[in-house]
Amino acid sequence: MSERNVLGGDLEPCGTDPMTGFYRDGCCSIRGQEQVSHTICAVMTDEFLAHQSAIGNDLSTPMPDYGFPGLVPGDRWCVTAHNWARAHHDGLAAPVVLASTNASVLRLVPIEVLREHAIDVPDDLSGLTD
Repeated sequence: MSERNVLGGDLEPCGTDPMTGFYRDGCCSIRGQEQVSHTICAVMTDEFLAHQSAIGNDLSTPMPDYGFPGLVPGDRWCVTAHNWARAHHDGLAAPVVLASTNASVLRLVPIEVLREHAIDVPDDLSGLTD
């Protein structure tokens, strides 16, 4: 059985450039573990990256020894639910891709809060024309 996203569908990939996910598989998956760690697919912003650095979670600095290029605004990255929730509390939450955010995060962050920050783009854009 595949993992589910917060919308109830199959968990979709978050990002592959750079390769994200706890397992570096491009997905915010937990693979059956009881956790809510790297489960939110967030789109990096300057404000979010600065906030994360300020709380001791430097996502901007490259770490070549670990194959980590460092993140820049616009990158999609699976972030921990706790750090994203802290940024939300501080008014600096990153935008969220709901279809790529693991349903397990709902134990910590309500869907209404995630929807406030949703930036999902539908597969079919025909309904968005004038």
